[in-house]
Amino acid sequence: MTQGVQVAGIYVRDQDEALAFYVDKLGFQVHTDVRNGDYRWLTVQHPDQLSFQLGLLLPGPPVHDEATAQALHAMVAKGAMPALVLEVDDCRAAYERMRALGVEFTQEPVDRYGTVDAGFRDPSGNGWKMIQTRG
Repeated sequence: MTQGVQVAGIYVRDQDEALAFYVDKLGFQVHTDVRNGDYRWLTVQHPDQLSFQLGLLLPGPPVHDEATAQALHAMVAKGAMPALVLEVDDCRAAYERMRALGVEFTQEPVDRYGTVDAGFRDPSGNGWKMIQTRG
């Protein structure tokens, strides 16, 4: 039997803003974008990792009440959610390209642990580590 994680989600404050960030700045592509009333199921995927989708989820109904949605928005904005990891071939080159596109970096590329890593945030506040593939 084959098993694996197909979708992992993150909370965003605005799905259109998040979609533009992940597609235009990180190079992801839209996998699914469907609506059921006010609810929108939106996933993107990296073009080199087609078996995995990242859900760009808006806190709120029908999953959360208003108070919970507000608390989740506040936690994301503060950078309190666990960091995500993006693997790249060349961290410094990716940093320069993404910075030129307006990505907010929290850490410039640093040599450590036998590789290079940098940190950035998406427009909602979700933290990312960008780690260079070990060669």
